[in-house]
Amino acid sequence: MIANNLEASEPTHPGEVLKEEIEYRGIQQKKLAEQIGISYKILNDILNCRRPITANTALLIEAALGIPAHILTGLQMDYNMQTAKQDKSFRERLVRIRKFAAAL
Repeated sequence: MIANNLEASEPTHPGEVLKEEIEYRGIQQKKLAEQIGISYKILNDILNCRRPITANTALLIEAALGIPAHILTGLQMDYNMQTAKQDKSFRERLVRIRKFAAAL
């Protein structure tokens, strides 16, 4: 959540953070994928925000890079929540449910 109860217009996928970190450290994606035992395609999809990071993958990355897994999974959950809130039909559904709950 941003100041004044505003939300960021674009959610931050954990892959964005990881990509910047491994680039800063000069680590090749292929080497990191090999080190943590996942395919290059899966890692590349995470880093390019096409795939969510799982708890297992976050723990593997924590072991390799020292980035706390709970930070990565927290970013993923925030990303998922913001993405859901940006879905118009889902927002409308939430409004209907809240109106129903308020009437109880």
